[in-house]
Amino acid sequence: MARKPRVHYPTALYHVIMRGNASQDIFFDNEDRIRFYLLLQEGTEKYGHRIHAFCLMTNHVHLAIQVGDISLSRIMQNLAFRYTKWINWRQNRSGHLFQGRYKAVMVDADSYLLELVRYIHLNPVRANMVQTPEEYPWSGHRAYLGIEIIPWLTTDWVLSLFSQISTQARIGYRDFVDQGKDDGYQQEYHSGSIHESRILGDDTFIDKVLTHAESQPLKRISLEDILQRVCLKYGIEEKDLKAPGKYRKHSEARGVAAWLLLETCAATLSELSRVTGRDISTLSNAAKVVKFRAIGDHVLAGSMAELKQSLQ
Repeated sequence: MARKPRVHYPTALYHVIMRGNASQDIFFDNEDRIRFYLLLQEGTEKYGHRIHAFCLMTNHVHLAIQVGDISLSRIMQNLAFRYTKWINWRQNRSGHLFQGRYKAVMVDADSYLLELVRYIHLNPVRANMVQTPEEYPWSGHRAYLGIEIIPWLTTDWVLSLFSQISTQARIGYRDFVDQGKDDGYQQEYHSGSIHESRILGDDTFIDKVLTHAESQPLKRISLEDILQRVCLKYGIEEKDLKAPGKYRKHSEARGVAAWLLLETCAATLSELSRVTGRDISTLSNAAKVVKFRAIGDHVLAGSMAELKQSLQ
């Protein structure tokens, strides 16, 4: 069964989970975590979204993101691509770092904001890594308590729900989080509502979101989306697609990019031609070649299918 498309709703709040491919680690030292912080900050500045809570675990990440006009898909694609590129460079590796598509559940902020922030910041406690959330240095909890400053983390909305006086708000927040320390895994924050896995909220909220989503035109995949994913898959830079010669990896990557472009109607071969320095007929033939080769090459076929699915 095909996956349902992402639901975009300006000002919507999402619980996002990014997991390492095959449960592998995504952070190898504190330098990696600091780099991830930097990318989160640059993302908020570039795309205008807010991060209300986060927790960096060893092999996965939890985020509470409130989007603006830019869709969550675009935000997460940029974050995943740039961080994967960093890890591949540091670890002298190539390929995917994260497991397929990130998990995202749109959450009714009026009903679930406080509980979601608490749930995210208590992850290290549930994992028996620490006794109290303030002991864990890689979440937003300590910033809420005023122990440290994280400029890209938005804390005022949540704290204002406890008090307009900052000291009292932090006390109220701390007590609220402490009250949930014995709570276990809560499935709804991972799988949404019973009848709509993309959304957590009552029927009225779900109907409102879906009605809005149905009224919006579908956003097209961009040529940039395709080039980023193909280059990541093949462990190359975009400039390599334009390099002279017939190095097989580069040639195959160009062919796969052309095939994806034709499959998704993301752009024209003329646009790809300007990026790669190959004429339209060459790119068209390259797309036909990889499609034909994939019939007998299960590795290539799997890569092509995975890339296409990642763009849906």
